[in-house]
Amino acid sequence: MQLAQERSLLGTAGLMQIKSFLVWSFTLAICLLVVGFPLVAIASTAGMLLAVALQSVLPTSAVLVVGGGLIGGSIFAVFAGAAVLTLKGIHPHDVRWLHWLHGKDGQLEVVKFAACPLTCSIDRVAG
Repeated sequence: MQLAQERSLLGTAGLMQIKSFLVWSFTLAICLLVVGFPLVAIASTAGMLLAVALQSVLPTSAVLVVGGGLIGGSIFAVFAGAAVLTLKGIHPHDVRWLHWLHGKDGQLEVVKFAACPLTCSIDRVAG
């Protein structure tokens, strides 16, 4: 009986680790795309210059090597960051700025539009 309980706890902990890793991977990838746009612009500029420089050495595959290296490096950085955060035990629900992940006290906010005082009392007539 105790062995079955230990296995279920290990399975639950393993699933939580996988869930944490996947959430961190998604969050870091979005942050790289949105917040890291200047970094992406600088990396692509450096990649273009490197591709031009490598064109004399690797005439047929310089762009492929440089592009693959930049994309692979970005993916590796996201997954390595997610792995480090997961292995350190930092769970996404512990991070304050990830409130969109679990909501505010489990409740979603009601969106109010600027035109609501003018249009909220009007019933929609199906026509």
